Amino acid sequence: MHQHHQHLLQLTYIRSLLLFVLCAMIVFAVMVLHLHPNVAMTALSLSALFAVNLMTGLRLHSNWPVLHPEFFSQLCADAILYSSLLYQFGGATNPFISILLIPLIITASTLPLLYTLAMGVFVCGLYTSLLYHHVSLVELSARHQHSVIQLFDLHVTGMWLSFILSVALISVFIVRMQRSLRQGEHKLQQAREKSIQDQQLLALATMAAGTAHELGTPLSTLRIVLKDLELDHPELKDDIELMQQQVDLCASRLKALTQSIANNEDIPQPITEFMSELLSTWQLQRPHATFDFTQTHKDSTPWINSNVSLRQALLNLLNNAADASPAPIRIFLDWDTDSIWLKLHDEGPGLTPEQMQTLGKPFVTTKGGLGIGLFLTTSTLTSQKGDVRLYSHPQGGTLTEVRLAIHPIDKA
Repeated sequence: MHQHHQHLLQLTYIRSLLLFVLCAMIVFAVMVLHLHPNVAMTALSLSALFAVNLMTGLRLHSNWPVLHPEFFSQLCADAILYSSLLYQFGGATNPFISILLIPLIITASTLPLLYTLAMGVFVCGLYTSLLYHHVSLVELSARHQHSVIQLFDLHVTGMWLSFILSVALISVFIVRMQRSLRQGEHKLQQAREKSIQDQQLLALATMAAGTAHELGTPLSTLRIVLKDLELDHPELKDDIELMQQQVDLCASRLKALTQSIANNEDIPQPITEFMSELLSTWQLQRPHATFDFTQTHKDSTPWINSNVSLRQALLNLLNNAADASPAPIRIFLDWDTDSIWLKLHDEGPGLTPEQMQTLGKPFVTTKGGLGIGLFLTTSTLTSQKGDVRLYSHPQGGTLTEVRLAIHPIDKA
């Protein structure tokens, strides 16, 4: 329904063009062809068409949705006003009678079938009435200056001009309306995909919260059992201590997970400072991973919204690159006036076309894991007005390109 707001805007453009063309044709008919229409009726019809267009322009400034009946009534008003002008200039004998097709074409392009059928019946009725009720263009008499052949030539020329006008309207405005329809469908599809993605994220979050809660009891039990084993089997002390360390690590990770969810607030931070902290954290987690970091700009460092989710998302990408390539990872940091660009180039096996089509979807993996890391990364970056794309690099390996939004405070 909201889509008709754009259609109504296009309709005002069509009316404006037709007003100009009709006024030019009427001046030509009076000044060159020496026709004598009813000036008052002609001016009234043109004024009514201008008034309708003006009120429609004012209507477009409101936030009310444009529903099917309102848009249809606007098109019916156009057909009536076109007919009133045609009545003054020969009715159905006027070569511009095809102007009545314009409301029908717009209806067929934008409204359901029932409205199209109704408009078809309506314009056919107007055409039929103009066959019998109209003011003749000329009176065929001996004292008239035009011959029948000259009148026929003028009629054919008028039909040619009418055809050119119809082609221009259909090619420009109707195509633009169809483009608006496609854009609306594309936005609707994006909204559906976003809804499905949100549902998947909610399901993962629910499972993660439930799993974190349920793992607390088994970990406590393991601590007790390991203490008993240490007392009963002192010869296994080293192995038991290692197991205790792993249990403590699991418990600390669960605690950190809970705290990160509670404290996931956006904090404005310079991108260079953020990257320094991120790479330091990653080096602690992956001490054997190596990288070459290149920063294009040195001055006027932009700021971003830093939070735990964003850090984890970028750590996932760094870990994926490190898993794919034993060679040093090349990291490039760049920015422009609107966005920050982070590029990771690893020298792994690269991506196949099939993998590029499915990466980023839940439970799809190239490493044999759970297949949710890149999905969560993509979702996190999208929620922060960024995105991530993966390409096969021409020199081998995979190029991961991350776009981050610049903090609004930095644009002021």
